[in-house]
Amino acid sequence: MDNDDQQVGRILTRREALALLGVAGAGVVASRVRAQSGLERIVASPTGDAVWMPACVVTPAQTEGPYFVDEKLKRIDIRPDPGSGKVSDGAPLDLEMRVFRVANGTCEPMAGAMVDVWQCDAMGVYSDVRDMNGLFNTSGQKFLRGFQTTDSSGVATFTTVYPGWYQGRSVHIHFKIRTTAGGRNLEFTSQLYFDDAFSDKVFTRAPYNAKTGMRTANDRDGIYRQGGRQLTMTVAERGAGYHGAFDIGMAV
Repeated sequence: MDNDDQQVGRILTRREALALLGVAGAGVVASRVRAQSGLERIVASPTGDAVWMPACVVTPAQTEGPYFVDEKLKRIDIRPDPGSGKVSDGAPLDLEMRVFRVANGTCEPMAGAMVDVWQCDAMGVYSDVRDMNGLFNTSGQKFLRGFQTTDSSGVATFTTVYPGWYQGRSVHIHFKIRTTAGGRNLEFTSQLYFDDAFSDKVFTRAPYNAKTGMRTANDRDGIYRQGGRQLTMTVAERGAGYHGAFDIGMAV
């Protein structure tokens, strides 16, 4: 499997994150409480007032893997194959990617960034590739691939399905962010992961429960061990499906 790449990037320590925000210093921050919105509340600011700001940490990069195809397919709902119209089976997942620029002592929404996502279906199959182990050939199909451009709040949303699994990898979704800064074209690639216990629950549903074999847990996945804890997305039930949101901090 494609698990020999080294991690690029790192997570800021608590002290470094606070310094980056310009509020580090003895006695400045009393405590921080994670909010459902994905923001953090700084209870004591230099003025004594409560301040809300993004979770300002740098997201670790991870390998692109063997299945990226630059389809340039702009769409919110990535479930269908554009050619056949067939929609991938699986539990619906609304995915919210929130991209922030971490630079110059600030953490600001990054508008206009191109966010690509690609993933396997409920049975562990990717589209538009020939599997290196000969398990499938989906050349010409484009299900579960697409991109969106972040809005003024740095948000890109997708309608997809909860990903399945395949041998050697834990449950994950790939993403790539492309933007420009200082006249340079910048590219950042990483992966999102899911809590194992939550995936166990999802996989009791059809069509996931038709897949046989031994699923790889997060801590047994060599790529996950290169920053996967910081890339694990919180997912909640929403109607008949699920909703997940993830903050991405890019040091540019």
